[in-house]
Amino acid sequence: MINYDISTLHNGLKVIVHKDDTTPMVCVNMLYRVGAKDEKEDKTGFAHLFEHLMFSGSKNYPDFDNIVEESAGESNAFTNNDYTNYFITLPLSQLETALQLESDRMQNLIINQKSLDIQKNVVIEEFKQRYLNQPYGDVWMLLRELSYSVHPYRWSTIGKDISHIERATLNDVKKFYNQFYCPNNAILCIAGNVEKQDVIKLCKKYFGTNEKREEIIRKHIKEPLQIEKRELRVKRNIPQNAIYITFPMASRLEKEYYAFDLLSDILSNGRSSRLYNSLVKEKKIFTEVNAFISGDVENGLFILTGKYCEKVSMEKGKEALFEELEKISKSEIDPKEFQKVKNKFESTMAFSQIKAIEKAMNLCYFEHLDNIEQINKEIDSYTNLSLDFVKEVAQKNFVEEKSNILYYESE
Repeated sequence: MINYDISTLHNGLKVIVHKDDTTPMVCVNMLYRVGAKDEKEDKTGFAHLFEHLMFSGSKNYPDFDNIVEESAGESNAFTNNDYTNYFITLPLSQLETALQLESDRMQNLIINQKSLDIQKNVVIEEFKQRYLNQPYGDVWMLLRELSYSVHPYRWSTIGKDISHIERATLNDVKKFYNQFYCPNNAILCIAGNVEKQDVIKLCKKYFGTNEKREEIIRKHIKEPLQIEKRELRVKRNIPQNAIYITFPMASRLEKEYYAFDLLSDILSNGRSSRLYNSLVKEKKIFTEVNAFISGDVENGLFILTGKYCEKVSMEKGKEALFEELEKISKSEIDPKEFQKVKNKFESTMAFSQIKAIEKAMNLCYFEHLDNIEQINKEIDSYTNLSLDFVKEVAQKNFVEEKSNILYYESE
């Protein structure tokens, strides 16, 4: 059971306090409710660009990284389609330093042509290295475009096209910052050996003067129900042919989400899994094969991937994967196998609640979902699933007309 207290400051900043007296460190985690899905279609990659810009320094603390290092701490960040997360871990005695840094870059980030040009170049180079010039690098960009027709999950966090970042102006970037980087669009969690009243007092001191901005009106775009198979074939300079298949799946807090997650583990969790035993060891169709979920807040994707052995046809690999899905859909799930993946998840969840930084991130995440109580119910959401319900989810969703298939062939 993870204890927490949650408060809202007058400017809309959510503050979560988690007392953990087992550590001399403190974690300050700031989640901003802005991800790639909040971008305009002709100006993508901005949420990820800001992940870089936020370390460029602010009015009162121009060298963010150096101050954190001098405080014996470390910091980092990540961006996805749903939100952007920043975290600092440092000794408890340096808590105020972290709060000062976070407050100042929320209100007074240095955004000038020099800092923008530097970070644009960093992101453009990352785009080229990871997505354009690397084997299989553009897979997820192609797969998202194939799997979504209208939802902004169509593009990756790096952006839809490199030109969007190349063309980003100072005015574009300042507008994005002023809209999304504000107290009423943020969730702050402090985890460590702290007392709620002390933390709230410090947060009011350092964040209390940060201005509340105009409430963000979000357009919730619903992806239409898919009723027809989509396919795409591309040729690339790669060492092995590969196949990628996606199916639309439930959003994060729906009961079906947990069923999809368990199904991915039944199919592909380790070398004792179904896909590995059948398609790698026995039939030797693939050299590696995986099943997993995208984990998005809104309706995400159930994903199958496989890299082919030599001289195996693309069609044979596709048919083999659908045969494995059909076995699950036809109720070929052993109760012991089912309990095994439940137990594995329960242990994984328990380990994820040991470190203060992970608890801080998870508390912010579930509050972002507007259901912070779920952090203590997550295990039950898996263990309470019945075998019949999971089979029903497989039968209903693992059908070819709901599939998106990317054939990724070697030149």
